[in-house]
Amino acid sequence: MKTFSRVLPILKKNAGFILLGLFLLMAVDFVQLYIPKIVQIAIDKLREPGFRQAELVKYSLMIIGLALLMATLRRLWRLTLIGSSLRLARDLRQMYYEHLLKLSQNFFNHSHTGDLMAYAINDLNAVRMLFGFGFVILVEISFFSVITFAFMTNINLRLTLLAVIPLPILTVIITIFGQKIHHRFRHVQKIFADMSGRVQESISGIRVIKAFGQETSEKEKISKTAKNYVDENIALVKLAAVFHPSFGFIIGISMGIVIVFGGIKVIGEEITIGEFVAFSTYLGMFAWPVMAIGMAINLYQRGKASMMRLNTIFDISPEVTNGPEADQTLTSLKGTLELKNLSFSYGEGPPVLKQIDLSLQQGKTLAVVGRTGCGKTTLIELLTRIYNPPREAIYIGGREIYEIPLQLLRRTVVMVPQDIFLFSDTVANNIRLGKPSASDEEVRQVAELAQVHAEILDFEDGYDTEVGERGVTLSGGQKQRLAIARAILSDAEILIFDDSLSAVDTKTEKTLLENLISIRKNKTTIIIAHRISSIQHADMIIVLENGKIAEQGSHRELLSAGRLYHSLWEKQQLEEKLAARN
Repeated sequence: MKTFSRVLPILKKNAGFILLGLFLLMAVDFVQLYIPKIVQIAIDKLREPGFRQAELVKYSLMIIGLALLMATLRRLWRLTLIGSSLRLARDLRQMYYEHLLKLSQNFFNHSHTGDLMAYAINDLNAVRMLFGFGFVILVEISFFSVITFAFMTNINLRLTLLAVIPLPILTVIITIFGQKIHHRFRHVQKIFADMSGRVQESISGIRVIKAFGQETSEKEKISKTAKNYVDENIALVKLAAVFHPSFGFIIGISMGIVIVFGGIKVIGEEITIGEFVAFSTYLGMFAWPVMAIGMAINLYQRGKASMMRLNTIFDISPEVTNGPEADQTLTSLKGTLELKNLSFSYGEGPPVLKQIDLSLQQGKTLAVVGRTGCGKTTLIELLTRIYNPPREAIYIGGREIYEIPLQLLRRTVVMVPQDIFLFSDTVANNIRLGKPSASDEEVRQVAELAQVHAEILDFEDGYDTEVGERGVTLSGGQKQRLAIARAILSDAEILIFDDSLSAVDTKTEKTLLENLISIRKNKTTIIIAHRISSIQHADMIIVLENGKIAEQGSHRELLSAGRLYHSLWEKQQLEEKLAARN
């Protein structure tokens, strides 16, 4: 049961519905088993003197009444049991999603979206089927088979024992095929995850595929992956094609035994014709729970394989969490940002940052420049604890970063990343992500500050325009400015722009930065930029080179020094002159 330990609390929560459903199911089975008894009585009555046709109508009406009762009870147990399995899948999916939200960036760096989607859809459905129809089959195997067997022995014990002689063969079949189905289904789920990932990646990159004319190549890749999935499913079906019919074959042998020996007993008047008919009917009913053993094994192996796959995700602990030193009484965070001898490496790799020392007073603007790969983005990711920094290296308002609860830190330090992500929603709702309760007027104000309001009004539905998946309908500059508007709306104490103005023209950039300076007085701003024109106004500029602070000062001071910053400035000035000539 360790495999299903995460499901047990959900089952306990729905225990009332499940027990009611099981009771209703047993009631249906009992009513169903009583019908052959009525048929037996009716057939035997036919041979009695003085039997009247009206009695046949009576028995017929009894059977019809029981059939209506069965239909009502069946509807009710389906609502309770199947409904409980759907609620279980809902809660387990919610638990899965909440766990994903807690996992660190490093997990997603090494995971495929298709795999994670397969867990949430295919694997969860297999678990749902196990705890939905699995309960039904469990009752059918235990209660229904026992009561059926009791009715059969009540008619004739010896005939019952003869009928069940072939059934031990089923144990051998289950032993042989059970584990094979388990391993095969796990492989099928893995192939499905691979296929989902491939399709998702292909759809996400459709513009690149079309740009390079690779439609045929991608179609062949998807076709190959889909064929692998079909082949693996066919291999699973081949196992089931032997597994399930074998149950019918064993029952067929039992039926043959009953016809021969039961017929002899009717001739010898050991049992009546009505009893023979009832016994044959009960044996046919007994076939269902026997065959259900195969279905139960199949459902269990599939559900177990899927739950084991889900457990591999649930067992992953988030790298970034609130430690015991986190002060949960903190409600706000203000003050100087300090970095003390900050060094950092990704795993066992070489150092990305080396001995960074920095002090930035509240309300000041810091700019970070440097060549690609010098550690700019890593520095920001440590400030926001996307990755865990070394201990006693980062302080905000005098509090060591591990003393600050994550929720407060993420609310205080807001970042506009390089890779802008917009949801498939309206423009207004994408901006409101920074403050879900914001009014339309607040949304409009921050859009004006981000220099994107006029362009939004040109959209077909204005602020109600759907931006498409990942903002595909917008230009790079529009996406960046929407993300900036979203960040401004959050009104964070520390606002970070990680090269978030690269797609904005120089004139718009200048206006936007002026707006930021005016509205963010007494609040800290950090700007990472390749374009030096974006950072000239900063109170402090640091130049990173090979993970170290190579230079530090104001724009004028760094130009006067004539070192790396001056070299980058001259290079960009030359590029702008060449661009102007063209």
